[in-house]
Formats: sequence, structure tokens, C-alpha cells
Amino acid sequence: MRSTDVPFNQNLGTLTTGTGNPVQKNQTSQTAGYYGPVLLQDFHLIDKLAHFDRERIPERVVHAKGAGAHGYFEVTKDISHLTCAKFLSEVGKRTPIFTRFSTVGGELGSADTARDPRGFAVKFYTEEGNWDMVGNNTPIFFIRDPIKFPDFIHTQKRDPRTHLKNPDMQWDFWSYVPEALHQVMILFTNRGTPDGYRHMHGYASHTLKLVKEDGSFHYVKWHFRTDQGIKNFSAAEAAKLEGSNPDYATQDLFEAIERGDHPSWTVYLQVLTEEEALNYKYNIFDVTKVISKKDFPLQEVGRIVLDRNPENYFAEVEQAAFSPSHMVPGIAPSPDRMLQGRLFSYPDTQRHRLGPNYLQLPINSPLLPVRNHQRDGPMVFGTNGGRQPNYEPNSFGGPQENNAVREIDSQSKLEGLVGRHSYELTDADFEQPRALFNLLSASEQQDLIDNIAGNISKAQLVFQRRIVPHLKRIDQDYGSRVEAILKQANPEY
Repeated sequence: MRSTDVPFNQNLGTLTTGTGNPVQKNQTSQTAGYYGPVLLQDFHLIDKLAHFDRERIPERVVHAKGAGAHGYFEVTKDISHLTCAKFLSEVGKRTPIFTRFSTVGGELGSADTARDPRGFAVKFYTEEGNWDMVGNNTPIFFIRDPIKFPDFIHTQKRDPRTHLKNPDMQWDFWSYVPEALHQVMILFTNRGTPDGYRHMHGYASHTLKLVKEDGSFHYVKWHFRTDQGIKNFSAAEAAKLEGSNPDYATQDLFEAIERGDHPSWTVYLQVLTEEEALNYKYNIFDVTKVISKKDFPLQEVGRIVLDRNPENYFAEVEQAAFSPSHMVPGIAPSPDRMLQGRLFSYPDTQRHRLGPNYLQLPINSPLLPVRNHQRDGPMVFGTNGGRQPNYEPNSFGGPQENNAVREIDSQSKLEGLVGRHSYELTDADFEQPRALFNLLSASEQQDLIDNIAGNISKAQLVFQRRIVPHLKRIDQDYGSRVEAILKQANPEY
């Protein structure tokens, strides 16, 4: 019989870096002020992310199981007053895209119907280079500081001793990081088991900037809303498919495109001025929060259509490399801490997974010629720069920086004391999960309660008892109903 106590609680002393230096804080990155961006000087963060990015060979450390398709993005509404990005410059303009959908935590052979967020990544092959929109099928995420990301993903993977999935790991973590419970709530509704990839929305999740030629900007949230309508599986339906057709979503997407039933999504923005963003009731750079559509309504931008399947899965889907740091003029990052961490981590893990020349792979290369001074490394394509010098400035020609056009950048002000500024847990962290619970119908609430209680019940009692007060803080009825099921399942509760 399993003990109700944590089985392994040996104190090994102070946490250190790989060089033996003591770690003062492991929950917060160094930033320039409370709202400031993450600093590259934070060795512990960079070392932690870089090591995490290299933990799996050769499949993706996350988003390993997925499917993809080619298509196009078409502008349907004029937003040229918001950005100088050329692919958004006029109504009717089309840009070729490649889209990859995925589960997040499972391995390459895992089931498509697992309860898991779904990756939603779109590569736009624009005339100014590639823009990668790298998001999920949820508008939020579990954590809001990138230094926690390796720890969070470890809890979704396999126990290092048993090599089995371990509910203790995830509920232990979530009970200590209750800002995750907004995303956890979505995960344990039926939105956590979507009916394939065609019947779910996509979100950039992070706040980004749209920038004009003069450097002025707006903060935006990108939304990709399915034109096929939302469809989800119940837990029982998802479990049945997991046994009978673990590749259901991959098959559904492929066959729909093959028969000419091309899936599409309408693309929208939420738009905020800098003043509106800084005075909003929630921190818009906190990816555990949504921006209310009542406060900032969706504005249509365009649509994406997927109309062509890959010819070779490995060359096009498996080797596709997406990164939120791949941006075009007119689109820029925000101080969102998780986004700042991803700007480094994604290309770093691609260099590990595919090699330093991964951007030369056909699926990742832009439409326009690439001209730079990068040379050599594994798997170089083409002439490797030929006889041109591999440095700049030089006296022998070759590509040069374009001084004729001022660099397009948003002139937002950054100031603040350098330090590890912690996000303190407040009542605001429970307001949006409470609002979500109250939006659910009675049957949807019951599905959520059954799904989450069934999963929590597999964890040790110490973790069950620790998580329930957080659920009650979201909503007393919600937490009490989950607790009642846990007590019924285990009289020792």
C-alpha cells in the first residue's frame, strides 16, 4: 500500500549551478525592473535552459508528436495603420505558410488524443524573411517565468527512476505553483482532448508588438479561430481512440486535405496602446492571464487555409524548426518573461536537434536569398558562401548592413533595478480561473471536476491535500466537489 508521505525527502544542501556556484533564486529570472525584459547576464537561467534544450536526442524535447501541412495566409482587413510588415500591407495579399500541430508532453509514439495542450505553429514565408507564430491551442500557459520551464516540463515527462508517468510529479509542482491552475483548468475540461487539429483555436499566447515605420507601436494578441467549429472528445472517447487509433489527429488532418476539405482559421488581433497596456487591470506580459475580449474586442486581420499535404514527413514536418525569435520588420517582442526566454531557447534547441545550419533546410529557408557571413558547420547546403570573405567590414565586397534605411524598432522605455523580481501570488491569479469556471455549463463543470479529481486521485494524499485549498480559492463549490470525490476514493483523505 502506498504511503501518504513524500517517500524521498533527503536534504542535499544548497542548490548550485553546474560550476558549483550557489543559486540564490531558482524561481525568478533577472530582469530590468518588474516589467523589464530578462537579462542575458543571468547565467543560471541561460545554463538551465541550454542544458534542458539538450536533454533529448534526437526528437523534440517538447512537441515531439505532430502533423503539418502547407497553405497560405490571406489579408482580409486593412491593418497597415498598425504595422509596416509588408505581408500585412494590403487586403487580398497572400503569403505561403507551413503549419505544424502537435501534442506537448508525449513522445513521438504517443497518442494524438492524450490530455495535453496542443502546439499551433505557423511559418509565414514573407518577402522580408520568415515570421514564425509559435503558439498553442490555449491563450495562456502554466508558468510566467522561463526559469521554471525545465522544471515544469520534467513533471510532464517520465519519472527518472521508474521511467513511468508519475502524477505525483505534476501535482507536487502545481501545488507549489498555483498560477498554473488557470491553464490546468482548461487542460482538464474537454478542451484538453480536442477532436483532432482542425477543430481547435490557436493563439500566439504572448503579447507581441506591431510596429510602424516611425517606430510607434501597439501591443497585440494574435488569435486563430477555427472555421470548422470547436469539437472536443470526452475523457472516455479520447481514451477509446488512444487504444484504437493513436494517430487519429494526424490521419484526420491528412485525409481532410487529400479529399479537398481544406481547413481554415480566421485570424484576429486584440490591440492595445502602450498606455492602455500599462494601465490594464492585469499585467498583459503575464502569460498566465488573458485580456478580456469585452475590454479589447477581436479585430479581423485575415485567414489561413491549409490546402497541401507534405510530400515527405521527415523532410517537411520533422525537420521544421519554429522559433518566436524569427520575426520580420513590423513585428517585435514584448517584455513578457516567458517570451524572452523562448527567444533564446527555441533556436538553441533547434541548433542542437538539427545542427547549426538548420535554417538552410528547405522547409526552414526563406523565399528570398540569404546573405551573411556564417560559414561551415555540419550539413552545409549550397556553396557555403563561396569565395566571399566571411567577415565584415571588409574591402572585397559582399553583403553589408543597410544604412540607407533606419532600423525599424519600437522606442519603448526600459528602466529599473537589476534583480530577480518575483511575481507574487495574489487574488488576481484566481480571478480568471473563477470566471472560467462560472462560464462553463453544468455538464462542462461536472466533466472538469470528474477529470481533474480522477487525475489528482492517482497522486499521493499529501499532494491531494495541498492542491484542494487552491481549487477552493478559485471557487468554493469547485474545490469542495473535487474534495468530495477524493474522499470517496480514499477514506484516509
